[in-house]
Amino acid sequence: MTNEWDGLTHDYTRKRGVVHSEIILPPHAPPEFQDRSTLWNSVEMVEKTRDAQLAREIEISLPVELNREEQLRLARSFISDTFVAAGMCADFSIHDKKDGNPHFHVMLTIRPLKEDGQWGAKCRKVYELDESGQRIPNGKGGWKNHREDTTDWNDKGNVEKWRAAWAAYANRALEAAGRPERIDHRSYERQGIDKIPSIHLGVAASQMERKGIATEKGNINRQIAADNKLLKEIKARITRLYKWTKEQAEKPEGKDSIMAQLYEAQLSTGKHGSRYGKIRNLKESAALFNFLNGNNITSMEQLYEKVAAMNKDYYSLRGKIVTA
Repeated sequence: MTNEWDGLTHDYTRKRGVVHSEIILPPHAPPEFQDRSTLWNSVEMVEKTRDAQLAREIEISLPVELNREEQLRLARSFISDTFVAAGMCADFSIHDKKDGNPHFHVMLTIRPLKEDGQWGAKCRKVYELDESGQRIPNGKGGWKNHREDTTDWNDKGNVEKWRAAWAAYANRALEAAGRPERIDHRSYERQGIDKIPSIHLGVAASQMERKGIATEKGNINRQIAADNKLLKEIKARITRLYKWTKEQAEKPEGKDSIMAQLYEAQLSTGKHGSRYGKIRNLKESAALFNFLNGNNITSMEQLYEKVAAMNKDYYSLRGKIVTA
């Protein structure tokens, strides 16, 4: 591609892993914009300032569970419905180096296109008005005003909206392909899941890990997996203790000690259910009995305090791991 603004030619023909490139235009765009060089030279030539924003790039990972045709159909529909339908010109390419990371890049125009195919303004001057609808003097011989974008494409809220749209499109494509996998654009925290997210390995680290070479990022993810397992075990232990103490607290008064209550609970669980269920209940009760003995717990109050302390330690540990 030759940049008409400075006369430099840029050669992208040796770029590896590009399996598909395409330009999608809104109906009123000039047909010649289907040529990549024509489109982006037009974008650059219309700008007058050196620091003007020419385009917006978005990179999105494609589900590896889909074949190439399904991936292309998914990318096209998402780009067409999300960006082109709003009036943007979209230039996208699918990259796949067979490293388990298929994805696509999409370059989006910033300026709106007018119905005659000419570039429109990014923003406009809006005069501030008083209560009677009259312009307000600025004291310098002019009128108070501010600038407003002519589109909402730069609204930061679009990040959330576009991510949610991608999740919906990808999940529909996975369902249509008969795949059980689903994605969610929300974080674990927003989903209410007590789990630490792993970090993105990237191409280089992924290749090394597949060859059996440990990487720093891989080690971090392995530590995160171990921490998640620990958090799950602690939370399950707290849940079991809480459930048991709640059941014991609802029993009639008059029991001599928590040990006696535990013994009666153990006997009552042995009266019902299958042989396997009885053995499992006995094992759980024995484990809880050992826990009480090991922590010198002889009353329900002490047990409640222990559960509360464990719960506090759990969230403290989770916070430290997430911060790290």
